[in-house]
Amino acid sequence: MNKRPTLSLKSPAKAAAPKLRASHAREFKPAPQTSFQTGLKPDSLAYSLIGAAQAVAQVRTGTNLPQALAQVWARGEATPQARGAMQDIAYRCMRQLGQSETLIGLMAPKAPEPLVAALLACALALMTAPDEVSPYEEFTVVDQTVTAADAHPDTARAKGMVNAVLRRFLRERKALLETALLQPLAKWNYPQWWIDAAKAAWPQDWQGVLTTGNSAPPLTLRINARKTSMTEYLATLEGAGMAATQIGPYAVRLAKPVGVTLIPGFSDGLVSVQDAGAQLAAPLLDVQDGMRVLDACAAPGGKTCHILELADASVTALDADAKRLTRVGENLERLGQQATLRTADAQSAGWWDGKPFDRILADVPCTASGIVRRHPDIRWLRRKGDTLQLATLSSKILDNLWQMLAPGGKLLFVTCSLWPQESEAQAAAFAVRNQAVRLDAPGQLLPAGGAGQDHDGLFYALFQKNA
Repeated sequence: MNKRPTLSLKSPAKAAAPKLRASHAREFKPAPQTSFQTGLKPDSLAYSLIGAAQAVAQVRTGTNLPQALAQVWARGEATPQARGAMQDIAYRCMRQLGQSETLIGLMAPKAPEPLVAALLACALALMTAPDEVSPYEEFTVVDQTVTAADAHPDTARAKGMVNAVLRRFLRERKALLETALLQPLAKWNYPQWWIDAAKAAWPQDWQGVLTTGNSAPPLTLRINARKTSMTEYLATLEGAGMAATQIGPYAVRLAKPVGVTLIPGFSDGLVSVQDAGAQLAAPLLDVQDGMRVLDACAAPGGKTCHILELADASVTALDADAKRLTRVGENLERLGQQATLRTADAQSAGWWDGKPFDRILADVPCTASGIVRRHPDIRWLRRKGDTLQLATLSSKILDNLWQMLAPGGKLLFVTCSLWPQESEAQAAAFAVRNQAVRLDAPGQLLPAGGAGQDHDGLFYALFQKNA
């Protein structure tokens, strides 16, 4: 699908400012028919729009976006190009869902059916691309969205409404956006509880935190120190015509994201994909040759592999999800490394052989609020009460793992949350409960993007057990 420049449209000089209806609440509606095959051409924008809308509708019922997209792809005959377009549209939609839903509330005569709302949200996300040129001409988006609506039984009856809403947006863009952006949901594209939590946790930085979370993430690689050096690999990238910047001891950020099959040396284990902030874990753990190491909650294995790239250690990778643990094994195989893989719950001890570990990496479950730019659906899937529930689970995991640590050993507590209840407050309470000695570590990293650094929002606390 060819990309065309965005049309420059002016709103009517005397257009009346639209009013937000008093109630635009979602009512219970039948689940969308996500298995229906539309018959649209796989190389059309309409095909990609309805596929992305099906995934977005599933997110709104509690399915994470990668799983929702995988289900859509499994049922259809999407080409790699169509899959890429669906993924791009769906992720754009997640990042702008608050604004899109507010606009729909301003324009739609009544709250649309789930798949209709998702289709409109996908279209509006393409027509309001922030700080960048929209990938498609706006009238093309309208035409193809109406075509997509006509091709699916859950949306066909709303074809006229879809057409009217999108054409109204083109006519009244300025006034509609001005009105919508008065609402925090539309301005920030997060649920209100999330905005309030960010303000409370980071009163000086909350706006930057939310803004960074709405940006597309970079593709960051981790150099495998056993197989290449930073200088050598940067030269390899330059030879391949790929611009890149070093942003950490082992971290390289590509100027333009590409598929892993196009990354030089990826299949040979020269590099792995891993956020620069996540790459701090293995060096902080200070693993020495011959040590016995546990990586709890290890999947997908980035930190496990990094540990083995830095030391000849005996590593056990533990995860409760057998399918995700398979990914750890695949990463180890690609890098030519070995570890013991155990499928078990980190808050239990039944799997443990009783031999203490010299080092434990505890990357515990959390709300994942610090990696929302990579997983923009998280903000719409989480609920306010999840923070307490996950913090309680994580405290049990930490206390259980502490019993497995050898005297004089170190435990690194990691979480990708921005909320103190899951990070600093958790670390402080853990130290008191277990009389753990707290060592130097970065603490809370707020998500950042820029020339010198580019990383997600992670938290690190390092503890040592009294000998």
